[in-house]
Amino acid sequence: MAEYVVEVSWTRNGQNFSGKKYSRKHTLRFDGGAEIQASSSPHFVPAPWSDTTAVDPEELFVSSLSSCHMLWFLSIAAKQGFCIDRYLDNAAGVMGENAEGNWAMTQVTLKPAVSFSGEKIPSKAQIESMHHEAHEECFIANSVKTDVRCEPQIVSS
Repeated sequence: MAEYVVEVSWTRNGQNFSGKKYSRKHTLRFDGGAEIQASSSPHFVPAPWSDTTAVDPEELFVSSLSSCHMLWFLSIAAKQGFCIDRYLDNAAGVMGENAEGNWAMTQVTLKPAVSFSGEKIPSKAQIESMHHEAHEECFIANSVKTDVRCEPQIVSS
């Protein structure tokens, strides 16, 4: 078993909390020392109460799915003897009402475009198979109820 620790820190700084006139900007500190500025989504809490330059939880959710999928894909491709030069994913999440009538990330679509090099280039079927395996192995995708989809973008070398 592994444990992952993230410190989430927010301070009111004298703002009008009871009147809902306070910044939602906060800091996320990770166990390895990384620190990022986060805020609520401006889709739900308008600026200036949301900081549009900060990452929001919905973006973090989409990025964690994309990152986990990529890490598994890289591992699978390396084990199969393929050489990857570049992996780019323009992932997108959709917020909507779920079956229970709650707001939720109802769909995440991964669109990985992978460039290969070397003598051994995978076929389209092999690429799709590796993406399928990466999706099945992804810890984050296995942890959520969201419909996580993967639409690989086939890149010719």
